[in-house]
Parts: sequence; structure tokens; C-alpha cells
Amino acid sequence: MPVATNTILMCAGGGCISSGEESCLQALEKAVEKYALHDVVKIVETGCMGMCDAGPLMVIYPEGVYYQKLTPEDIEKIVSEHILKGRIVEDKLLDNPVSSLKTHNPYDDHPFFTRQVKIATRNMGVIDPMKIEEYIAHDGYFALQKALSMKPEEIIEELKISGLRGRGGAGFPTWLKWDLTRKVPGDEKYVLCNADEGDPGAFMDRSILEGDPHSILEAMAIAGYAIGASKGYIYIRAEYPLAIERLNEGIKQAKELGLFGENIMGSDFSFDLEIRMGAGAFVCGEETALIESIEGKRGQPRVKPPFPAQVGVWGKPTLNNNVETYANIPPILTKGARWFASIGTETSKGTKVFCLAGKVKNTGLVEVPMGITLREVVYDIGGGIPDGKEFKAVQTGGPSGGCIPKEHLDTPIDYETLKELGTMMGSGGMIFMDEDTCMVDVAKYFLDFSVEESCGKCVPCREGNRVMFDMLEKITDGEGEEGDIERLEELGKNIMDTSLCGLGQSSPQPVISTIRYFRDEYEAHINDKRCPAKVCKPLIRYVIDPEKCVGCTACARVCPVTAISGEVKQVHEIDRDICTRCSSCIQVCRFGAISIQSP
Repeated sequence: MPVATNTILMCAGGGCISSGEESCLQALEKAVEKYALHDVVKIVETGCMGMCDAGPLMVIYPEGVYYQKLTPEDIEKIVSEHILKGRIVEDKLLDNPVSSLKTHNPYDDHPFFTRQVKIATRNMGVIDPMKIEEYIAHDGYFALQKALSMKPEEIIEELKISGLRGRGGAGFPTWLKWDLTRKVPGDEKYVLCNADEGDPGAFMDRSILEGDPHSILEAMAIAGYAIGASKGYIYIRAEYPLAIERLNEGIKQAKELGLFGENIMGSDFSFDLEIRMGAGAFVCGEETALIESIEGKRGQPRVKPPFPAQVGVWGKPTLNNNVETYANIPPILTKGARWFASIGTETSKGTKVFCLAGKVKNTGLVEVPMGITLREVVYDIGGGIPDGKEFKAVQTGGPSGGCIPKEHLDTPIDYETLKELGTMMGSGGMIFMDEDTCMVDVAKYFLDFSVEESCGKCVPCREGNRVMFDMLEKITDGEGEEGDIERLEELGKNIMDTSLCGLGQSSPQPVISTIRYFRDEYEAHINDKRCPAKVCKPLIRYVIDPEKCVGCTACARVCPVTAISGEVKQVHEIDRDICTRCSSCIQVCRFGAISIQSP
């Protein structure tokens, strides 16, 4: 029997839970019971560990051994071998791209982890998010204690020196937003946290709330003290039940210890929080639509000015930041503004959390210094493009962001550079695309999202985006006409110039940016009636190569519309008028006889 205590961290972030963490946890508890290891094993469910494609994940200390892609059967083997006999189970370790060996402790030598600088995500995958004691043990609520000994202006000055900018949109200076709200006269003010993360491919805010809820609670209390507010709201979509559960538990625990409520830490400052759940409307990520929803109204943007700092919730001065912005506040106060400002670039300080999704080997959550290049993110941290494919583009900034092509891979990631490239930082979603991606189809996909999520209040967004979508659909159906590209550009510019809120003002960006960098693909669709990527179904056809077809009939047997005919051991044919281009035939053909062609 081992004599040293083993701590086993099980990733209980949303990604690992969806891939089977709960069954692995049950297997771990049974194995501990079976071998009577209660005295030598401590099991801790943590937040997201980052590498979501490798889940379920588990780390065993004191060695720091990192196990991936676990099953309940693997758990039994790891307990009997690693815990009881001290033998590392090699086949469940991560591959190490640096040394071509297995990685025992990837935090020391795997580029996915070593290239990161964790500030906002500092406690994720490390602490039990349901225990306030663990947060306090990692310097939790020390920043609040320090803030209560400072003047509000001093706190805001620290934020100014740090250079922290809003992490949920265009990067407005955080200190300035706090200062504007503080200076507006009023006995009643509010602090809001925008946790209505709805971008496709983005889950950084949800993961922070699931893995480190107290960092947000502490930061909101600091914000309340700084601007003179005693009440706050966390606006979060109802689709995030795990985050809501952990936030509610965090608020309860903080109140029990006197860190929330009346006269916090013996001071004259009182602060309380309430959670408001949204119904999943993307437009409620816009701050004035969010405020309308909190007040029980339909989530639609307000005309600005006045801005929320002047007239917000219930007509009172209101401060609104997103989850990641708040997550940076406690370490700035505890470690110092100049420490934070030393990271990043001249105009974009600190780090940014990104969600890597799409055609990249290492999908998941990463936090990197501002100024890192796209190439480093794609190939060092992301591990490159799967299946030996070529990188084609990455979309940043959510559904309203732009697409950046491979010629800009060495671009540093910061607010200004991304804007110059026709995209934005946004919340931090990064969706990667390989050589098989049709950029016209991508633009149509994201514009369809914006059309569906438009609140309908203003004509440019409601009608203009629908017209743009119909034009894209016509182009991908092979019915595009000369002049369509110019009409898309003109209409997109008008929508961006005249829409009421940020959703409409940025929604045409996927179209504008893909035209800018991939105009030849639009021209091929319109002029040649051809999809170069062989994606758009009306512009492709499935063909059987008579030299390769052996007449095995596999393709004919799986075709759902009987579009394939031919006798056994005879060359088969595809009726193009019947074929639905479902790819079932390609998937079953063992001889590579079926190909996709674009005339």
C-alpha cells in the first residue's frame, strides 16, 4: 500500500462531462472503495483543463501525471497500476510533439500548455469550484480585502495603469467605463456581468464560471465598491445549468463567510448579487438589450446615448463587463497593475482567452499573451490542421467576425491588427478552416445565424441581412449574376453604417472579409458555376471512375434514393438528376472509385 497521499483531479468542465466524465468518476470512486484507498486518495472535481478534445481528463499528484481520453475501464487499470504499484499507464498519456514521446506532465513540456500564460483562467482545472476554501487558498478574496483599504479612484487608477480592455467586444478601456459610471451622480447604481455567451464555437465565459466562479463574484464586489453600487446582476443564459449551479453555491458560501451582504469584512461597504437567466437570445449579449431583459422586457437594444453608465438598469447608472474582463481584476490588484501591463503589446495589454474549434488538432480553451501570432496559435498550441490538410482561414470574433487567410498567419493578435484585417477580437472564438472549406458557404452559414438572431427592431439588420443571405444562397445554388459581389459589398457597408446595435453593425463582416480575401471563390461560383472546394451541392456532381469500379454494388445498396444502378461485377453509374449528393456512396466505396467533381 502507498504511504503518500495522492490527489486526483478530475476535469468536470462541460466538455469532459459531455464526453463521459461522470461515468469515469463513478468508476474511480468504486476503485478507491475496492482497494480501500480512502486514506491515501483525495478526489477533486475541477473546472475545465483546456484540452477539450482529449477528455475526459485526469491528473494525479504529486507526480502531475496527465491522463487523457479515459473510459471507466481505464480508471480501474490506472488505480491498480499507478496508485497501487507506482507504474504509469503509458498508453493513456498525451503524445508529446516536442520529443515524439509520451508526456507525463504536459504542463512542463507540451506546447499546448507551455505557450499559455494563465491569468483569467489561473484556477481552472486546479481548484474545486464548489469550495470557497480552495479559492481562498489560492489568494481568493485578497484583492477585495485590498480594494476595501483603497479609495475608489485608486482602484480605477490601477486599472488604468494595467491597460486592461474589455474582453467581450471592441476592447473599450475598462478603467474608463468604471470611471464614467463612478462619476455619474446617484445614490443607487448597479454592476452587471454579461455571461450571455452565445457565439458559435465560444465557451470561455461558461468555462470560467464553471471552473472558478468566485473570481467573478470577487471582481463584481470590487467593481461595486469602486463605482458606488451595492447591487449586482449576473445575466446568464439558461443553457448553462452547471455554471448557474456553481455560481449560486458560490454566492451562498460567500455570504456565509461575510464576503457578501452587509458590511463586508467589517467595512461600511455592502454588496449583494442576483442571477438573472436569459432565454438564449444572441442579441441579449448587447448591453442595452441585456438590460431590457433584466428588467423583464423583450431583449431589444436601446438607442445610445444615453449609455448604460448614465441610464442603465431601472434607469440607474450601470456598469457592465463580461466574464473574462472581471476574471482579470483580482490578479491585477494582488500582483500589481504594472505586472499585468508588462504582458502583451503596447496597446493590447495582458492575455486573451481563446476557444480553438473547427479544423485544428488540439481543440479547447487557451489563454495566451496578446501579440502572439496566429501561426503560433495554429501550429504550436493547436497542433496544426488534421489529416495533413492545409490551413485556409480562421474566423475570429464570433458569427459577426471576419475570416483571416493564410497569408496573414504571422499577424500578431491584438485589437488594432485584427480590426485592420477586417475582423475583431470579440469574445474570443476561433474557428479554423482547412483547404476543403468553401468560403462562400462559410459566409452564408454565419450570416444565416445573424438573420435568425436579429431582434428585428431596426430595418437595416432585419431586412438587409435577409437580402444578403438570399443573394448568397442564390450564388451557392449556381444562380449568381454579374454584379452580385458589388451589390453584397455595398449592402453590407450600408448595414454596418446604419444598424442600431453592434449585432447589425458587424453582421456583414463574414461576407465582406471573405470577398476581400477570397473573391476568386465568389467569381468561380458566379461566372463558372463552380465550387472550387466542392462543397455547394448544386455546383458539384458525383462520378464513378469506370477504371476503378469493380461492381461490388456497395454504393448502390447504401444510396437512399436509388440513384446508382449497375449489375454485379459491372461498372455502375450515378443518375445526376436523382442523386442528392449525400456522400454515402463515397463512404462505403473501398476502391476510391467515386469522386466529387465541380464543372
